[in-house]
Amino acid sequence: MAAVDFAAFVDELATASGDIILPFFRTSLSVDDKSAGLRFDPVTEADRAAETVMRAMISKQFPAHGILGEELGEDRSDAEYVWVLDPIDGTKSFIAGMPAWGTLIALTRFGEPVFGMMHQPFIRERFTGDGQRAHYRGPAGTRDLRVRTCGSLGDAMLYTTSPLLMKERDRAAFGAVEASVQLSRYGGDCYAYCMLAAGHIDLVIETELKPYDIIALVPIITGAGGIVTTWDGSSPLNGGRVIAAGDPRVHEAAMAMLAKEA
Repeated sequence: MAAVDFAAFVDELATASGDIILPFFRTSLSVDDKSAGLRFDPVTEADRAAETVMRAMISKQFPAHGILGEELGEDRSDAEYVWVLDPIDGTKSFIAGMPAWGTLIALTRFGEPVFGMMHQPFIRERFTGDGQRAHYRGPAGTRDLRVRTCGSLGDAMLYTTSPLLMKERDRAAFGAVEASVQLSRYGGDCYAYCMLAAGHIDLVIETELKPYDIIALVPIITGAGGIVTTWDGSSPLNGGRVIAAGDPRVHEAAMAMLAKEA
């Protein structure tokens, strides 16, 4: 079954989860810390409620499919088709009232992503991709997504959520790349990857990612003509240290610098 057959259902998941999440945004909601005493890792009732409703919809519509979710774990993760859910990627931005967060929904087949969506219900934007093409829908209309050309690191705009999330040695390697680019900015979480796919920025470098942080974004980036790998050039689907670029020349240069410094 082709990925396009699932597109309408992904829209239903996005709408349902957005309807759950939005009433919590910019309110005095309670926040739990799931870090077990390590760096603050917040989770809210909105995260749990949105994932719960999406899982229920998937189980009803596709009972043979597996599910991997950030908040509620794995169910039939060895199935042919597995849905990968991050109900609020960017929970720290969410609890701070900043709009740089989104719901990540991916469908994998035999472990490879065949469709991904990033939905930002507050701004009413949806970014989708199937690895071949990528699309935007929102207040600005509907259009194809395409990365932009950037010939060198010196011309590149770089994003990361925060260097403070990196281990010390990784932070130093990131700093070397940051010193080489034209402009660097922090924040964004999943939104930065979508801005790369949309042709507004050139490079995203992060570490400590989980599969549900990146799997939905891979077919969006590659569908827009970009490239996303780990720092050593392998598949990013297990998370870890990830680098995404719109231009292969920037990807190669940044990856070489990371390998030299890390």
